[in-house]
Amino acid sequence: MKTILVIDDDAYINDLVEKALVSEGYEVMKAYSGTEALLLLGEKRPDLILLDLMLPGITGEELLPKIKDIPVIVVSAKMDLKNKVELLTNGAADYITKPFEIDELKARVLVQMRNIEHKPKQDESIVCGDFTLDPLKLIVKSSRGEVKLTRTESAILKILMMSEGKPIGRNDLLEMISGDTPDCTERSLKQHISNTRKKLQSLDGIDHIDTIYGIGFRFKS
Repeated sequence: MKTILVIDDDAYINDLVEKALVSEGYEVMKAYSGTEALLLLGEKRPDLILLDLMLPGITGEELLPKIKDIPVIVVSAKMDLKNKVELLTNGAADYITKPFEIDELKARVLVQMRNIEHKPKQDESIVCGDFTLDPLKLIVKSSRGEVKLTRTESAILKILMMSEGKPIGRNDLLEMISGDTPDCTERSLKQHISNTRKKLQSLDGIDHIDTIYGIGFRFKS
């Protein structure tokens, strides 16, 4: 059963959301302040968080950066577009403005749960064609052998393989791997791509990473 943490100082909204989510088969945890939420997160890891911004003590804006690797849907009465953009840029997965329709909330929760189900774990192997990437061991294997990757090469290849056939922009790629490889820069990315391409090519003689002019890179199995 998936668990959702609802963080809202309004008891009525907290109870309303809990009732709606329980009816959909979710387990619900509730917190009425940012401080209480941090204590709960220290005891149990939910699958999804619904976060109000105007909380006593630690505010939602202050709490958001402290939440790692858990999708957060911000639920707030703040309607300012700039505020929404900043929150989404700083880690929120979605934003719902109060007052909201409960059916919309359920739909947005369902979307995030589907994303969780389809997102590989950090150490989960990724398979594309004849290639299997093991991000934990930093190895990519094929029927013809295997090669060792650097941490940066593995992070790059993981993103490209997860989006097989679709071009990924340079800036998007850098942003997506920044948590794993903060040392990778726009200047060094090209060299890391080149090294990864050569290692894959050493296995079967085929170039599996296309450079799309003006866009970025694409993996093909």
